[in-house]
Amino acid sequence: MAIYEEKPHNISQLEEEQEHETQAILHELEGQRVFGSQHYEFWLISAIALAWSMFQLYIVIEPINSTISRSVHLSFGMVLAFLIYPMMRKPYFLTKIRWFGYTFAAIGLVTASYIAVFYNEISLRPGDYTATDIFIAVVAIVILLEAGRRVLGLALSIIAIVFLAYSFLGPYMPELIIHKGASLNKLAGHMYLTTEGVFGVPLGVSAGFVFLFVLFGSLLDKAGAGEYFINLAYALLGKFRGGPAKAAVVASGFTGIMSGSSIANTVTTGTFTIPLMKKTGFKPEQAGAVETSASTMGQLMPPIMGAAAFIMAEFLGMAYSDVVIAAFIPAFVAYFALIYIVHLEALKLGLKGMNAEDLPKKWKTFVQGIHYLIPIFFLLYTLIVLRQSAASAAFNAIMLLMFLMVVQHPFRAFLAKEKITKEIILSGFVDILAGMISGAKNMVPIAIATALAGIVVGTITLTGLGQVLLDVVETLADGNIFAILVLAALISIILGMGLPTTANYIVMASLTAPVILTLAADNGYLVPAIAAHLFVFYFGILADVTPPVGLAAYAAAGIAKADPMKTGVIGFIYNIRTALLPFMFFFNPELLLISGIDASNPSDPIGWVWITNPLDIAIIFITAFAGMIAFSCATMGYFLTKTNIIERILFITIVPFMFLPRIMEAKLGLGDHHISYLIGFGIFVALYLMQKAKMRKQEVIA
Repeated sequence: MAIYEEKPHNISQLEEEQEHETQAILHELEGQRVFGSQHYEFWLISAIALAWSMFQLYIVIEPINSTISRSVHLSFGMVLAFLIYPMMRKPYFLTKIRWFGYTFAAIGLVTASYIAVFYNEISLRPGDYTATDIFIAVVAIVILLEAGRRVLGLALSIIAIVFLAYSFLGPYMPELIIHKGASLNKLAGHMYLTTEGVFGVPLGVSAGFVFLFVLFGSLLDKAGAGEYFINLAYALLGKFRGGPAKAAVVASGFTGIMSGSSIANTVTTGTFTIPLMKKTGFKPEQAGAVETSASTMGQLMPPIMGAAAFIMAEFLGMAYSDVVIAAFIPAFVAYFALIYIVHLEALKLGLKGMNAEDLPKKWKTFVQGIHYLIPIFFLLYTLIVLRQSAASAAFNAIMLLMFLMVVQHPFRAFLAKEKITKEIILSGFVDILAGMISGAKNMVPIAIATALAGIVVGTITLTGLGQVLLDVVETLADGNIFAILVLAALISIILGMGLPTTANYIVMASLTAPVILTLAADNGYLVPAIAAHLFVFYFGILADVTPPVGLAAYAAAGIAKADPMKTGVIGFIYNIRTALLPFMFFFNPELLLISGIDASNPSDPIGWVWITNPLDIAIIFITAFAGMIAFSCATMGYFLTKTNIIERILFITIVPFMFLPRIMEAKLGLGDHHISYLIGFGIFVALYLMQKAKMRKQEVIA
């Protein structure tokens, strides 16, 4: 059965095989245990996951103390981490949960819940910790490091250990980074018994906002929205050159709404899109690279943005909806440019679109799943227009989605004039339970990552590491703002190779974003704080596709049966445009729809002047897109036909005129930044005419 045909209530054997393949790849990459429903472990894990989701929904209705909710949140995450993720990826550990697995889970539960159980006692004696407090804190940090190793790999746990060692061994550090150090009692207490470390802002955002959005995405997927988005993408784009690849980009963008993981995004859509791309003429490495690029970019797409948007809003003290608005133009410019890159590849390969008879009908496909768009638009409306809190907006959207899940199957049966059976009535409730369980499982890596990243944040507040890093970066960059940004970009990519996007963002936002802002101000560049935060976020995302690690590239290569390194390299070439954007919006905040900044405090969002005129927004978007198209033509070496070195240089020349009009105006004395746009478009027209002339010459020779 083709993937775009209407899905019956009982899915076909092929769909079951595709779902099994998707889960198998995810579990292999993420190292999870897999249990069938005949095993009691399946029901135990499902019950705990369901309880976690119910708890998170309950605290929206009946709010509790935020520190207690963080403690309970981490308790669920720790237990599921040790039940789902084995000690080692060997059959002995994978086939069942051994006694020591339950022991670790129990220790994780006791230590993580200690704050919630003894909250009143601890709060009444701040800083006056008992021997029991310190013992629990030390054990808790050790068991958290082990949970991080199992769930996320070694990288984040090693980084946390390095920061703990730096806090403890301060007096013995080199002179450049020396500090007075902290005793074991002070270190353990600061990191675990206050809200400065493990139970700090990152975990608070995970417990307060992120879980609800991940749950919303999981429910949306279980409702059938994932398949609908893929079908709709093929219906709209399948007939064009390289149609399956363009559809893969759009489908991955939609899936980014539901998933905060580039690997999950790659596997979910890739099992359908990659084989079709290969069938229409893309090489295996190219097909894998397109899917990898599209899926990593899914984390840029509002409203979820890989869960980092929530933490960004908390760090910056701004409304979550404002983060979404600021991220809108860069995200969509990057996405539309990827579709154009796919178009260029299709031109290079001489590919055609899919046959019309092999594609679903556009209107029919759109109407069949239009109800999936209702909760998404409702979520965006409540967030951006009504400006509700992230938690309230997500909760209301979840309730609406659950209602739609309950009624959709009986309604379809009614329209088809089928008998509405008990099975059809209950199917919506089964989907809701499955979505709640899946959502909680998907949250385990985020909960563990935010808790571990809290150690990094705690180290900065305990040791004053931020000032030390400021001095180091300033020395290395010698006051050159461009060198500072390149250094921050390289660190973000290197860290991102071993860290989940959310954890990478927390580390970089805590360490380098303040340094970037301070040194930029010292060098005469006044930029809003969100520009620096989005800068490190974008480069952290690039790590998912960057060789030699690039887990998303490995996932796509596995599906495409391609070489992972080649897939990663091609994917990085496709994604290099994403490395351009952060530099552009750093030097031109208008790309973030910010036209003015309070010079006395650029970090305060209240002092930012937002661009609200629709015409101005349209001009910024169109010119940025034109600049990105020019950059893509330069990197891909193709426009209407193959480009030579002079044409590539001219395409690169267009970029600053489109992205940095005010800087070009000042440098060249243009008088008006709109002149910069006209020059850019003028070069574009000249290149178009040059390419058309070249094509006519080639036709004559042929």
